[in-house]
Amino acid sequence: MRLIIPFLLLVYCLTQTSGITIEATPGTSDGVVQVVLNQTVSLRCDSEADKELVWLRNGAKIDLKEENKKGSSHVCVSPVIHEDNGATFTCYLHSNASDTASVTLNVTYHPLLSGSEEVKVEEGETLVLQCDTRANPVLLSISWELNGSMVDLLADGFTVTSDGVTSVLRASKVEKSVHEGTYKCTTNSPSYGHSSKLFHVTVTEKTKKFPLMPMIAGLVVVFLTTLLAIVSRWKKIAQCCK
Repeated sequence: MRLIIPFLLLVYCLTQTSGITIEATPGTSDGVVQVVLNQTVSLRCDSEADKELVWLRNGAKIDLKEENKKGSSHVCVSPVIHEDNGATFTCYLHSNASDTASVTLNVTYHPLLSGSEEVKVEEGETLVLQCDTRANPVLLSISWELNGSMVDLLADGFTVTSDGVTSVLRASKVEKSVHEGTYKCTTNSPSYGHSSKLFHVTVTEKTKKFPLMPMIAGLVVVFLTTLLAIVSRWKKIAQCCK
């Protein structure tokens, strides 16, 4: 008799399990939804029991309308953006958080490199060129060229930095004979091949900077001096005006 009661309780619990499932469009593979940037992902959570469902995105609760909570619930991601890559969507019963299902988005996209840009910089100033290098799958390589040749980082005073999102080419104390020309940023992706962007850089003569702040300071001093002189002689001026 003692063995029968726990067995009956176990059978009862199993029959009450809601069986949370998530269906995705596009479909899933091992819990991962493969989607291209700017497309739409539709997720549907189903429960065998007509109970309230809860959705989370990376652990944060998603607000749902009342009619989209019980038995079956839908979430749509449109359009898919860069920040959705790696996002995990979880659905569970409000009354039983242990009954859950999850899917993760894998957003694929190529570098946003195309066209050309006109850039002007004065001699002696710093040249800064930037390329958006975000991509999934990650890039194989990023390169910079000047007038058809690879940028010489040692001889021409260039530096290249990258944070995984942007590649930055920088040259300090620009010289017309060295730094003027056409630059090209090129990325190589295993899925999307090569992408590039051109920068047409013109180096202009250094202009004299107008000393605005010293001039303003001088005008303030003149104004205050004049004001003090008028105040000190106010009585005499008033008598003249009568």
